[in-house]
Amino acid sequence: MSAPRVETNTDPVTGVGARINDWVQLTKLRLASLVSFAAFVGALLAEGPGGSIWNALEAALWITASAASGGALNQVLERDTDRLMARTKDRPLITGRISARNAILVAAALGVASGVGLWTRFNPLAAMLSLASLFAYVAVYTPLKRVSTLNTVVGALPGAAPPLIGYVAIAGGLGNWAVSLFAIVFAWQFPHFMSIAWMYREEYKRAGMQMLPGVTGGEPIAGRQALVYSLCLLPISMLPGVWGDAGPVYTAGAVLLGMGYCVASYRFMARQTRPRARQLLWTSLVYLPALLTLILCDPVVRAAAEK
Repeated sequence: MSAPRVETNTDPVTGVGARINDWVQLTKLRLASLVSFAAFVGALLAEGPGGSIWNALEAALWITASAASGGALNQVLERDTDRLMARTKDRPLITGRISARNAILVAAALGVASGVGLWTRFNPLAAMLSLASLFAYVAVYTPLKRVSTLNTVVGALPGAAPPLIGYVAIAGGLGNWAVSLFAIVFAWQFPHFMSIAWMYREEYKRAGMQMLPGVTGGEPIAGRQALVYSLCLLPISMLPGVWGDAGPVYTAGAVLLGMGYCVASYRFMARQTRPRARQLLWTSLVYLPALLTLILCDPVVRAAAEK
C-alpha cells in the first residue's frame, strides 16, 4: 500500500499574501496607518489656504516609512523577549519567516529613504526631526523598556512626533497646530499604553520588561496615570478652539470625546479588570482618529483652507 499523500498549500496567491502579512507585522503597518493619518492631518493644516493635498500625502508617506523602520528595528532588538510572550511569539522574526538580516536591511532602507525624502522634497528640519524621532524610539525607548518604567514617557515623545513633523515638512517651522497636535497625541498615549501594559502585565514581567502595571505596586499607579492624562487631554484638546484655529464643532466634539476617554480611564482606575482595560483600549483607538477627523470637518478649519 502506498503512503498517504500529504496535502500542501501551493497556492501562490496565498503564499504571497502570507509573505506580505509577515512584512506588515514586522513594520507594524497597522499601527503606522494611524501615524500616517496624524502626519497627514498635521501636513494638511500647514498647507493652509490653497494648499496641495498631494504634498500632505507625500509628507505623510515619508513619515510613515520612518515609523515602519522603527517598528522593524524594535522587533529586531526585542527578539529575545518577544519569544517569551504569547502575544509576540509568532512574530515573523521569532518563527524565522523573516531573517534578522533582511529585517535590518529593509528597516535601514526605509529609514534612509524617509530622511532623504523629507530633506530633498521638503526641508532639512523635517528630516532631522524624523531621524531624531527614529533614533529616540529605537536607541532610547526600546532598551529602556528593560530598565525603567519611565520608558512610557520617553516612548511617548517619538510617538507624538508624526503630526508635528508633518506640519514642519510643509511649513518649515512650528505653529499652533503643530504644538496642539503634538501635545494631544502625547497625552493620548498614556491611557492607551496603560491599558495594554495592564492586560499583558504578566507576560511583560516574565520577559523582564519594566512596564508599570507589572512592577510591585505599579497597578494602582498605572490606573491613576491613565485618569490623570485623560483629564489633562481635555483642556489640551480644546487649545485649537481657544486659539481660534478651530470652531465650536471641533471644540464640542473634543469635549465629548475627551469626556468619554475620562470615563473609560476612571472605570479602569476604579476597578482594574481585563474587560475594563480592553474597553479603555478600544476607547483610545476610537478617540484619536475621531478627533483628527473632527479637525478636518470643522467649518472654521475648512473655511480657512478654502480662502
